[in-house]
Amino acid sequence: MRDTRRARLILGVLLTAALVLVTVDHRSGDASPFTALRVGGSSWFGTVQESITSAARPVTGFFTALANAPGAQQDIDRLKAENARLRADLVAGRLNVTRSAELKRMLGLAGTGGYKVVSASVVARRGQPGFEDAVEIDAGTEDGVRAEMTVVNADGLVGRVIRAASGTSTVVLISDPASSVGARLEGGNEIGVIHGVGEYGRLVRFRLLDSTAPLTRGTRLVSFGSQRGTPYVPGVPIGVIERVEATPGELTRMAYARPFADLTALDVVGVVVEAPKRDPRDAVLPRRASAR
Repeated sequence: MRDTRRARLILGVLLTAALVLVTVDHRSGDASPFTALRVGGSSWFGTVQESITSAARPVTGFFTALANAPGAQQDIDRLKAENARLRADLVAGRLNVTRSAELKRMLGLAGTGGYKVVSASVVARRGQPGFEDAVEIDAGTEDGVRAEMTVVNADGLVGRVIRAASGTSTVVLISDPASSVGARLEGGNEIGVIHGVGEYGRLVRFRLLDSTAPLTRGTRLVSFGSQRGTPYVPGVPIGVIERVEATPGELTRMAYARPFADLTALDVVGVVVEAPKRDPRDAVLPRRASAR
């Protein structure tokens, strides 16, 4: 009981002293004798609080990052998709420029030769029964395309149409082993036949019908033309002879030519829907590079 009374007495004294000190400090203002003590206490508690905040910041930042993680990932995914779209647009723009140039060149070739053409794009490369080397184009009967029509590109002869549907057609290339094209030597009337040999269209085989006619490397070939321009119109550049084979005692001579058209990278092509009124002869052949 005595200890309880003593404790109450001490507590009362301390509370009374505290009230007196607070009253004196408040009424004295800046002149209070307790100003230095108050400032020191505030500084100490402020330092302790800053230390605790700094120590806790990585933890609170971690939980904040976790809370915002779904939104951040969505932003990252959105930016990636936007970058992919911009890259695709850039590539498409380049392709459009390239195709526009190819179309312009192809129409120039057609204009020089007097061919009326329907432009198309190669959409697939596929084999057909009886043929190894054929492509699908995005033009068909609705565009005036029919089977057995000549197909060209900006550089020369590509092949002929073997099947035409309403919106697409199948074209067999001159590189196909089953393909044959009447051809003529540049600057003359000697004729022969072009046969495909496969090998991805790198070379075609030319058999000259007159074994006594001169045949040399660098000679250029053009299409001889078929009756009524079907399946091949005349005067279309075919290729350049790269190798002549010795054929002693044979009635024909044989050589291998590199096609003007890159048959492994076809894009813009033209289907000749109307043959020229006259044979353009060598007019469509590209100009030779001048010797220096």
